[in-house]
Amino acid sequence: MKIKKKRLSSVKKEAWGLFSRYIRIRDCLKTTGCTSFGLCITCSKRYHFKLLQAGHFVSGRHNANLFSERGTHAQCYNCNINLRGNTLEYRRKIIGLYGPGADVELENEANQIKKYTVPDLEALIIELKNKIKEVENE
Repeated sequence: MKIKKKRLSSVKKEAWGLFSRYIRIRDCLKTTGCTSFGLCITCSKRYHFKLLQAGHFVSGRHNANLFSERGTHAQCYNCNINLRGNTLEYRRKIIGLYGPGADVELENEANQIKKYTVPDLEALIIELKNKIKEVENE
């Protein structure tokens, strides 16, 4: 019997789905105290969990910043897609959350080269499942 090898792209997609869920739950709890609704980091409007996206401070979703918890926050479709991240407001929020220079640190982080392997991503999947359980039980 041949063991089917997992493809990097499918494991990465699964990890991204869990990461996005974790970020949105984390930020819903942080901004409204419940997992059903949250505030967009950039426009501060209230949205249902399902209408929020995991928006990156540094656009492009490069490997180096793809799973960055400090660089990814709940964002509405309008800010994330239509306004291309609403970057000026996002920068202000990043500095407010993490302090002066955090924006530059995140930009530098995104320029690094990071290559994921299937085992890396499988470990991340386990970690994210545990984090989701933790935040859902708070």
